[in-house]
Amino acid sequence: MSDNILFSPFTLKGLTLANRIVMAPMTRGMAPAGVPGEANADYYRRRAEGEAGLILTEGTVVDRPASRNMPGIPFFHGEESLAGWKQVADVVHRAGGRIGPQIWHTGSTRGGEWQPEAPVESPSGLVGPGDARGVAMSEEDIADTVAAFAQAAADAKRLGFDTVELHGAHGYLIDQFFWAATNQRTDAFGGSTIAQRSRFAAEIVRAVRNAVGADFPLILRVSQWKQQEYAARLANTPQEMTEWLAPLVEAGVDILHCSQRRFWEPEFPEQDGNEGLNFAGWAKKLTGAATISVGSVGLSGDFFGAFGGQGSGTAALDNLYTRMEREEFDLIAVGRALLSDPGWVQKVRTGRAADLHGFRAEDLASLN
Repeated sequence: MSDNILFSPFTLKGLTLANRIVMAPMTRGMAPAGVPGEANADYYRRRAEGEAGLILTEGTVVDRPASRNMPGIPFFHGEESLAGWKQVADVVHRAGGRIGPQIWHTGSTRGGEWQPEAPVESPSGLVGPGDARGVAMSEEDIADTVAAFAQAAADAKRLGFDTVELHGAHGYLIDQFFWAATNQRTDAFGGSTIAQRSRFAAEIVRAVRNAVGADFPLILRVSQWKQQEYAARLANTPQEMTEWLAPLVEAGVDILHCSQRRFWEPEFPEQDGNEGLNFAGWAKKLTGAATISVGSVGLSGDFFGAFGGQGSGTAALDNLYTRMEREEFDLIAVGRALLSDPGWVQKVRTGRAADLHGFRAEDLASLN
């Protein structure tokens, strides 16, 4: 199978990528006092030199109390942290890369034993089904959080980033509003349907779009699964997925970054005539937005198995090429394979499969 599609350019709103491979956001937690430094900049520079088409940074948090769940997660606010992020963007650009920060609020999720100084916040004071933690957000808290996301996005554009991604997946704050198990509000930000529970995200998207203008590309990461419950689903039918995602695209999202555990698995296998479309394929079909697919690319099994020593492989790449040739989705994100091997993209492009490194769990402890 030809790999030409994987290494063809992609353009949206003035953002042109040399290829269709995105470095997925991966939490590193190595920004002392929340400030990215030279080591962080060099980490992203090496992936740009390795020919990743677009780099999405690890999650970097907005200006809210307890917006991060682990020490070392970088801030995207404050003069010193923003100066550090400008250094990151500049070195990636000098290496010929394109980059966007992933803007984040971790909500009430836990990050080990570390406890933030302020109470964690979430839609209903829950971290998972029946699992109380922190406080329910007031309408003032919600308004301030929307404003904090908009400010972070405006700062990203001002600092020279090429795009920005909002983290609305994996059981963090925005996703906690989507999920009925953690959003039990009775006001306008709750509701029995996914469309009603999407209001918080839609307000963030609209505020961000107003802050960055019409021509700045905006990405939203979404998922069905949660770290709190891998089997969770927000949309059980294409109709529910439309009700969830279409209003967010209408509010200003350009690209939906659709996270699933294994990109090759069909999202609605019971549907006839869909050619086994995955999550990103259905999202593109239903909304018309560009999509990024992600899920265990370059690993011999799913990414949970990678922690048991499974390494990078190319067995699933033919499946990937087939899906991209038929335009099921537009871009593909690669995570742990790129974490251990900064040159992964270049090696795939030049046919050096034998030179690919396996993912090594010990690499999580360093910025190599």
